[in-house]
Amino acid sequence: MAGGLTYTAVDSTALSTAEVYGKTLVELGEQHPEIVALTADLGKSTKIGTFGERFPERFFNVGIAEQNMVGMAAGMAKAGLVPFLSSFSQFASWRVADQLHTDICYQNVNAKIIATHGGTSFGQAGSTHHAIVDFALVRSLPNITLICPADGYETANAVRVAYETPGPFYIRINRGFDRVVYENEDYGFALGKAVEMRPGTDITVIACGSCVFQAISAADFLKNADGLSVRVLNIHTLKPIDKEAIQKAITDTRRIIVAEDHSVIGGLGAAVAEVIAEYGKGCAFKRLGVQDSFAPIGLHEDIMSILGIDSNGIAEAVRAAMKMDFELDDDWDDEV
Repeated sequence: MAGGLTYTAVDSTALSTAEVYGKTLVELGEQHPEIVALTADLGKSTKIGTFGERFPERFFNVGIAEQNMVGMAAGMAKAGLVPFLSSFSQFASWRVADQLHTDICYQNVNAKIIATHGGTSFGQAGSTHHAIVDFALVRSLPNITLICPADGYETANAVRVAYETPGPFYIRINRGFDRVVYENEDYGFALGKAVEMRPGTDITVIACGSCVFQAISAADFLKNADGLSVRVLNIHTLKPIDKEAIQKAITDTRRIIVAEDHSVIGGLGAAVAEVIAEYGKGCAFKRLGVQDSFAPIGLHEDIMSILGIDSNGIAEAVRAAMKMDFELDDDWDDEV
């Protein structure tokens, strides 16, 4: 998917996913006058204010009233506009849960929610700002598409596909400066299709968002240190999820680890577990994330280490999973 952004791979190391989102939205706004943007007094923090600077007549700051913002966006969409609205992930999900359910999803309107400061990326702000259960809410709502990009390049692709695809979207991105996992935007982004970041035959690590870079780092380390062949899947689209890629990983590697900056309840790990259960073939399975608790407060990289979703934690989980033995026949009834 070709894009019009002018930053280079070197430049993008200094760009957060939110900043890339702001630039991409301006680019789309120049081409499509029906695009409007809304913020609940967080234009600067979420970077949607960049759109407001370029198109002030199409930019609406509703103040600290997220529920009103969602309701207004639904009305604009019903009138034929394409609203993009931004707030922190925690506020763009649970604070507006009723409006998201009734105004956006129930009416299946063409509104695009860009939820920033996802997961524990705003770690020092504390539990009120940790979005560790937003996947669980959004994934359960009918009609909505849920994307969690891995870096700025993928964010640009996700924003464009959101505009091109009718219906509600929830795109969850981080607060800070994210590690780059792609060389450019032209790697074959497709809605609902996982990206194989590393091939592998021993075990599969499935990740999204900031955990994708950590999974890649763990796979590269384990290849050199232990001689392990670790497949890494970036499941950027949590809904609709790529069942075929997950099922193939089960058949090929029989060991699955999921890493996400979210509660292990209701998020990517739960979605993968549902696919495994319906597939009916046993495998070793481990969910890494927030273990049914509130996340600790601190810097994002420290929190990821504590939760075991950084490269060291993922590598440790892989080594533990590799100790589980499997029979080499085709009988899936007694695999582990």
